[in-house]
Amino acid sequence: MKHSVLGSLPDNNGDISKNISFTCNNYCSQPLTKKTIKIMTLKNTFTFFENLVTETSKKSEIKVYQEFIQIITGLEKRGLSESEILAIETELNSLNLKSNPDNRKKYFKKALSKFEKYLKDTFSLTAKGYYTKLYAGLGLSFGLLFGVAIFSNLERSLGISLGLIGGMIVGSIIGRQKEAQAEAAGKVL
Repeated sequence: MKHSVLGSLPDNNGDISKNISFTCNNYCSQPLTKKTIKIMTLKNTFTFFENLVTETSKKSEIKVYQEFIQIITGLEKRGLSESEILAIETELNSLNLKSNPDNRKKYFKKALSKFEKYLKDTFSLTAKGYYTKLYAGLGLSFGLLFGVAIFSNLERSLGISLGLIGGMIVGSIIGRQKEAQAEAAGKVL
């Protein structure tokens, strides 16, 4: 529902001299508020997580907060353009970090995962140890399958154990190689 309004504005002497025309949408009748939108800047985010580290004594929570701090520090050191910084700050804002969840560790771990995925997809940036964890996990999965299929003539638990160990070793080696390549390309924070 649009309304057109034609009005006049007085100039400095009080004389009405200019006619203005504007179109109003459905929100014109709503009152203006003095709400300001606070965008999570990199500096604000860094300070926020530093405060969270001092507030808690749980090591698992502190680890998640320190991962965020490490990523933010790495981003600040990269010399990103204004538009890239604005895009990252918009993403941080969309994560709604200032909310007060019941299970903080779970909430922030999920937010960290989303943020890392965003950085990986948008800027091809990864956190230190990303590829090592990824490929070690894949190695464990394939090692389990390999242990059941190939080492089935051994005792079942021995075959599974050997497969898991072998898969994890191979996965870790491949992950470290990928990590070294990403570091050489400057894609690790």
